[in-house]
Amino acid sequence: MREGRRSMQRRWKTAFAGAGTAVVDAALGVLFVLLVSRGRPSAWQRVVAVVRLRRPVRPVRAAVRAHRKIAFVGAGTAVVAAGLGVLLLSGGQPAAGQRAVPVAHPLLPVAHLAHLPVRPLPDAVPAQLTSPFTGEPVKTLGRVLVVKIDNIVDARPPDNLTSADIVYLLPVEGGLSRIFAVYSSRIPAVIGPVRSAREDDLELLQQFGRPGFAYSGATPHLIPFIARARLVNLYALDDPSAYFRDYNRVAPHNLYAYGSVLRAELRGASTARDIGFRFGPAPPGGHPTTSFTVSYPEATFTFRWWARSHRWLVWMDGTQATDAAGGYLGAATVIIQDTDVRTSRFREYGFRPPYADSTGSGTAVVLRDGRAWRVHWSRPNPDGGTTYTLPSGARMTFAPGQEWVVLTTTDWAHAGL
Repeated sequence: MREGRRSMQRRWKTAFAGAGTAVVDAALGVLFVLLVSRGRPSAWQRVVAVVRLRRPVRPVRAAVRAHRKIAFVGAGTAVVAAGLGVLLLSGGQPAAGQRAVPVAHPLLPVAHLAHLPVRPLPDAVPAQLTSPFTGEPVKTLGRVLVVKIDNIVDARPPDNLTSADIVYLLPVEGGLSRIFAVYSSRIPAVIGPVRSAREDDLELLQQFGRPGFAYSGATPHLIPFIARARLVNLYALDDPSAYFRDYNRVAPHNLYAYGSVLRAELRGASTARDIGFRFGPAPPGGHPTTSFTVSYPEATFTFRWWARSHRWLVWMDGTQATDAAGGYLGAATVIIQDTDVRTSRFREYGFRPPYADSTGSGTAVVLRDGRAWRVHWSRPNPDGGTTYTLPSGARMTFAPGQEWVVLTTTDWAHAGL
């Protein structure tokens, strides 16, 4: 009986010795990995350290040889535990495929682990590119084309104004208005009727970088300033192949531009960039509004909310505005921007036309989603865009889609009107 117990004790001691040998060997391997990956000692330092640690193990190895089977059982268990320790201590970043291997069954044989499925990590979803002018998705940012469009009664309806990203309404001589249309997301086949430039166009153009500018002409004193401005000059007299006359209309309200020709001539023009607009859900507050009217001395614009299409439909001088290409004119967001309107340096038809200053700061009303917000606008630098902020200091957000910006004033006498 005593002999059986002694035999069992010897077997346990031998198993522990085998396990101890395996643990020491595994520990030496871990130490070697750490020395190489972190400290990077010289070759002789690594050899001396390992040799010194291996000396106490030699007597144990002799005992293990006598009882190999028992020792191997203990050593196998120790090796599995040590191997898991190496994985935890290595500190390296495993590859994506290695991270996907499940570690829920550490006691499975290695051969079984090799057949476990490897699930790759999902690829990151690329952010959707949106136009800084409309907030709508676009495949690429298009080059910027600005066209001056006639807006007196005889010139209506315009062609393809609904394709513009932004529509500015600017005052001109006689208390009338003219359209400054910004195209980038799409340039239609025909645009017009095209009319002449004014001095305040140059200040408004600067925020777009180097846009293409299509216009029919300008007062002789203004032409050299346009020629020296930072833009792609698409003057009708210099490029007659890009324009044509529609003789079903009365001149001078019958000059139109070929969109495809202008697009081809935009090489070197800037692409759409941030001009201060922010898009997103409507901010808190706002006053419920179904209709808003703004007037120039000889022109009136009314914006009426149409919930079915989520747009502010446009009435000009009491008549609903349409597009010759089809549909009604309307905007997702309307900005009525109160600014300083003075007189230009250059005469038109013997008079100094209005000059609407688009730089500086002031108050504005923003219409979106059937509500109106009073905001503060600021554009300190003509090379930069305009920011619109709420009384809280937060940025005013626009609804995605076409914007109409009406530059107006409460002091038309200052503009000589």
